[in-house]
Amino acid sequence: MKRRDYLRAAGVAGALGLAGCTGDGGTTESTTATTTTTGSTTAGTTGTASASRTLTVATYPSYVDGSDSPGAWLKERFEAAHDDVTVEWSTPTSGSSNINEYIQRAKQGAAIDADVYVGLNTDELVRVDQELDTQLFATVRDDLTHAADVKEGLNVDPKGRALPYDTGYVTPVVDATTLEVVPETFDDLLQSRYRGDLLAENAQSSDTGKAFLLHTIHQQGADGYLDYWRDLLDNDVRVLDSWDAAYNAYTKGEAPMVVSYSTAKVYAANQGEDLDKYQVAFLNDEGYANPESMAVFSGSERRELATAFVDFLLSEEAQRTVPQLNYQSPATTTGSLSGNFAKYNEEPANPVTFTYDELAGNVTEWVEEWARLVAQH
Repeated sequence: MKRRDYLRAAGVAGALGLAGCTGDGGTTESTTATTTTTGSTTAGTTGTASASRTLTVATYPSYVDGSDSPGAWLKERFEAAHDDVTVEWSTPTSGSSNINEYIQRAKQGAAIDADVYVGLNTDELVRVDQELDTQLFATVRDDLTHAADVKEGLNVDPKGRALPYDTGYVTPVVDATTLEVVPETFDDLLQSRYRGDLLAENAQSSDTGKAFLLHTIHQQGADGYLDYWRDLLDNDVRVLDSWDAAYNAYTKGEAPMVVSYSTAKVYAANQGEDLDKYQVAFLNDEGYANPESMAVFSGSERRELATAFVDFLLSEEAQRTVPQLNYQSPATTTGSLSGNFAKYNEEPANPVTFTYDELAGNVTEWVEEWARLVAQH
């Protein structure tokens, strides 16, 4: 999801929400729209940047949607710190990711009309490298002041192009007012007492669904995950197309478990909801870290300014604010939490994730094999 998609889903569901993630439920159509001085996003252009230097940042709509969004805060603070600079957002008019557009433009030799990309998943970076012979993003890690502050295990790019700025931990969220016993392990989900209780998302169309699939592969192994999913499907797990669809079904009481985010209680507390309905279940004491990253386009004519923007997003000031606005956890050791986030945000004892090298050459096959199994079941 792009993380703040949950806010929109929460409105649809009638005020219940949870942290969401990048890309969920969106199509990949990526006609670019731009937003400028207001910090809010609408389809099409909402203003005209007239400053002497304009930094164009491509991202997903919910990241810049509204005055309380991460994008609004970033724009205000970065422009205040840099004279004569305007931050201009570029978002797709439909769907939640425009990375495919940039891949296609690079293939065709067309101009890349942005300087920075915000909202890159590790598997998307793998896909960029698989589909392009040229380098879409520049190596900037050695030029950053705050790169060394990124938490161990979240550095996803061995080439130093993509830097994580926040992370979510994907795991089941449980309505403990309905279930007498909260599952504690992956094997628990196969018990008959949980038949039909779990809502999951399509790994082909949902970042949350893909993260949970990857967690099962991490836990069961590449040779065992299909057997595990076969047993899970036999236990009547429901696979829905998007996080929005799954979470809305959960809030309507259609099932007492949904694959979601470990920030579940934070939003529930902010909304005055019963926290027992949003109990986080870290299976095997693990949660799948799904960091969101940013990168500077290699063709940017404002390379120095773009690098400064990336460095600012890793600063202590930004890390104590932006992840919370995005209902995510900080990516750096300097990030801190406040309010309900400090009180209710949960992180697993053992965060796990696949590295870039582990996903390269594997993730496409894993997802396709999983999709065939689900379709045939």
